[in-house]
Amino acid sequence: MATKAKTKTIRKPVKKAAKKKAPKAKKVVALFPEAAFGPALNSVGIGQALEKLGHKVVFLSDPGFLDVYKGYGFEAHPVNLSEPLPPEEMAKFWVDFINGHIPNFRKTPFEQIDNYVKDCWSMIVETAKWAEKDLPSVLESVKPDVVCVDNVILFPAIKRYAKQNKKPWVRVISCSENEIEDPDIPPHLSGCGAKDKKGHKAYRDRFNTVIKPIHDNFNAFLKSVGEKPYPIGQFFEASPHMNILLYPSAVKFKRKHKLSPKQFQYLEGCVRKEAAYTVPTFKANNDKPLLYVSFGSLGSGDTDLLKRLITTIGKLPVRALVNVGDYMDQYSSIPDNVIIDKWFPQPSVIPKVDAAIHHGGNNSFTECLYFGKPAIIMPYVWDGHDNATRVQETGHGFKLDRYDWTDAEMAAKITAMITDKKMKAKLKKTSKSMRAKHGPTKAAKVIDGLLKKKAG
Repeated sequence: MATKAKTKTIRKPVKKAAKKKAPKAKKVVALFPEAAFGPALNSVGIGQALEKLGHKVVFLSDPGFLDVYKGYGFEAHPVNLSEPLPPEEMAKFWVDFINGHIPNFRKTPFEQIDNYVKDCWSMIVETAKWAEKDLPSVLESVKPDVVCVDNVILFPAIKRYAKQNKKPWVRVISCSENEIEDPDIPPHLSGCGAKDKKGHKAYRDRFNTVIKPIHDNFNAFLKSVGEKPYPIGQFFEASPHMNILLYPSAVKFKRKHKLSPKQFQYLEGCVRKEAAYTVPTFKANNDKPLLYVSFGSLGSGDTDLLKRLITTIGKLPVRALVNVGDYMDQYSSIPDNVIIDKWFPQPSVIPKVDAAIHHGGNNSFTECLYFGKPAIIMPYVWDGHDNATRVQETGHGFKLDRYDWTDAEMAAKITAMITDKKMKAKLKKTSKSMRAKHGPTKAAKVIDGLLKKKAG
């Protein structure tokens, strides 16, 4: 009987399915900017860059700014920094506060210590106290891997959370770099020149005298939450982990004590992108140089100054876009070479102009330098005084008193901005240096690097 041949079955080795790597858990970055559009929009840019690196970005915010961050698609959690009020009432509060101080805009930075500066610090201390009510529970809910705070005062809950959870925290300095004190540079808010040592001392002495009751109040609060008191005049400290300065290196001060790159990083500004802007056709002077005039959303309440500027510019061979904020109805008989509006997408406008006139706010200051545009800075409060002095002493523009000027002086300054070859060359060099780096991207990389280290 024939038998069937046995066929040998060749079994192919079974390949083991490659183990899929579990997706890398997203790190949670909490950004806590001051309730002002400058810091808020800078932080949005940083947040967008962090998301591109795969992190989850969450904003901690004064309730009045929640919709700003949500409008960009971010998760945002409220932290009350004052007695809770409806957003429209809160906005009106700050407008009324600034407008109530318009008479003080005529005073020197030294003279403002006794009024505007004192009133501001009094309210800033109260924000720190209010934050302590909400911030601890918000941090425990969000559980961030790093907290980045852009403000001028310590929120103790952030330090406490970082220490208890062995997480780093970052201080963001979006105003002038002299927020980080040094004996060889002008005190913050003073508007002093770099070499005016006598002015430095006079400002510090007066500031410390006027601010002492407010500072004592703050130190009592620090003690109540287990923090050590600060020396007179100090309301914040450098983070031991990382401090990010938006200040451009082209206008940096020469310090006695250099800031270590391991703890301090300069961003060269933090210019955000806005929608494209097309310069409208003017009724006159369409072939003439273009100016941009803005004193910010709060500074637009100084309508008498803006009306005077518009009248003066109306007589010159230029064109001007003028931001008048929420006061459009107070303007009539606008010259044919001037166009006013309640708002302009500033980072899209400045590249198209020949020069600017502004108040010295950090965004306006850095954006003009970033795009290589000369500026006349007419400061009224806060670090606008510092930026105005610095733009002039570094050759990037002019400082001009807000009220003590003549039409002839204004015309001469505008002409100089447009024609000065030395100034143009310096601005071109500064712009090239700043644009070689992208502030938000650099900030994100610095924060990302910090997340890869274990906080001490």
